[in-house]
Amino acid sequence: MAMPRFHTVAAFVVLAVSAAWVATGEFSSIGSAAQDSEDGAPKAEQAAAELQKSLRTVAVTEPDFIEHNRIIRISGVTAPDKRTTLATRSAGILGELKVEKGDRVQLGDVVLVLDGAEKQAMVDTARALLDQRQKEADNVDRLVKEGITPTTQIDSARSALASARSQLEAAQADVDRLTVVAPFSGVIDQVMVEEGSWLPSGEAVAVLLQLDPVVARGEVSEREIVHVKIGSEADVRLISGDIVSGTVRHVSLEATAGTRTFPIEVAIPNPDNLVPAGMTAEIMIKSDPVTAVRLPRSVVTLDAAGNLGLRILKADSTVGFVPIDLIDDSPEGLILSGVPLDARIIVAGQDLVSEGDTVNAVPADATMVTGATVKAAERLP
Repeated sequence: MAMPRFHTVAAFVVLAVSAAWVATGEFSSIGSAAQDSEDGAPKAEQAAAELQKSLRTVAVTEPDFIEHNRIIRISGVTAPDKRTTLATRSAGILGELKVEKGDRVQLGDVVLVLDGAEKQAMVDTARALLDQRQKEADNVDRLVKEGITPTTQIDSARSALASARSQLEAAQADVDRLTVVAPFSGVIDQVMVEEGSWLPSGEAVAVLLQLDPVVARGEVSEREIVHVKIGSEADVRLISGDIVSGTVRHVSLEATAGTRTFPIEVAIPNPDNLVPAGMTAEIMIKSDPVTAVRLPRSVVTLDAAGNLGLRILKADSTVGFVPIDLIDDSPEGLILSGVPLDARIIVAGQDLVSEGDTVNAVPADATMVTGATVKAAERLP
């Protein structure tokens, strides 16, 4: 009987102690109240760290602004400043050809002469007749002054003199038409006749080009025509890779009907005729300088509406978007205008965020800003 009584007493004791413990209410704070006081700060820091970790990390930079000429690039072709096809002005046999292909000629140089002995004889006859009529007119004028001949005779003498002079001029014009001369200085590019051949009047005999200056011709879009002015500097990259410089000398005031583009001409000094006509070229016209930044091509992105621009970091650590204007495309990167002077540009991770997103921004390293081949986004945390 002693053993059951001991267990019963022990059970009552445990129950009493438990009831007292529950009555105090301290059971809920065991292992927590003290822990909260000791670990409260670390928990806040941990929560902040977890929030920071949940944000998308992007790299930002404050770009250096430069003054840069807007470059308008168009396709074009080189052409001679002047081009003409020389032709005969009279029929006859080609007696003397004075030029060959590639020869340089000056204004007024003789290119060829047709045989025309009979026409020269007519000139000699007309000149002799003119001398005779001149003497007769002088004699009549002297006799009239002396009162020997009536004054009516002088009118007939002067009329005969004028007729003889007209005959000489007509004969000389026929002789002159036997000769073909250069209407401007240039290079003989083609010769289509041979000495001794019969040539009708109007027969093409040679092609004359003036290649100094040589002209690069192209057409500018109606959106960019406002940036092109006569006198603007321009570089022309030839299909050979050579780059030559010139100035805009003509901007058409009327657009081409089919394309709505405006023809322009760039005059390029070419004293040695090293730039031929008819060569494909890229014309790069420089407009007035504007404030711009140079950034890698990978930085440029699109907004939801498809506009070309840059994503920037706002003061509240959210993402914004600014549209840009492409000024030039250089080997070092794109030249862009329209960027605010205080902008912090997202140069890595910009395609992984949207406008309004809160992000974790870190400074960009030099390779991100200069457009290194390694993907910047892959180096971000």
